[in-house]
Amino acid sequence: MVFSWSGEALLWGLFFTGLFSATLLPGGSEAGLLAALTQSSYPVWLLVAVVTAGNTVGGMVSFYLGRCFPDKTSEENQSHNKAIRWIKKYGYWPLLLSWVPIVGDPLCLAAGWLRMRAGLCALYILVGKAARYAFLALLF
Repeated sequence: MVFSWSGEALLWGLFFTGLFSATLLPGGSEAGLLAALTQSSYPVWLLVAVVTAGNTVGGMVSFYLGRCFPDKTSEENQSHNKAIRWIKKYGYWPLLLSWVPIVGDPLCLAAGWLRMRAGLCALYILVGKAARYAFLALLF
């Protein structure tokens, strides 16, 4: 018998799949969303919202981890890091790419390290991640 998530367990599982995959831990939030879309009677918008919320929280975890590092925002400390250079050059816009594998986590971390405004970072992270999941749901 194949294990099947249902009810609130499915929503919590989807949330935490999104959260863990947005941190430095490996995860498969896209696969989780697609599985939920096939197994669930919940509306698509709710599943997209839940996985987006989890993934956004995970991005903000990375952001606040960046805040834990000493503030070393001088130019000589930043020249070697591509994520920091992107954020210094383009401001908050690169955070729309926080969903991109390998690149996204360092962007969130760098935004925290650079002491950017948390509310704006959360907004850009949310928009980027929501667009990705909505696109996946539309393709499905």
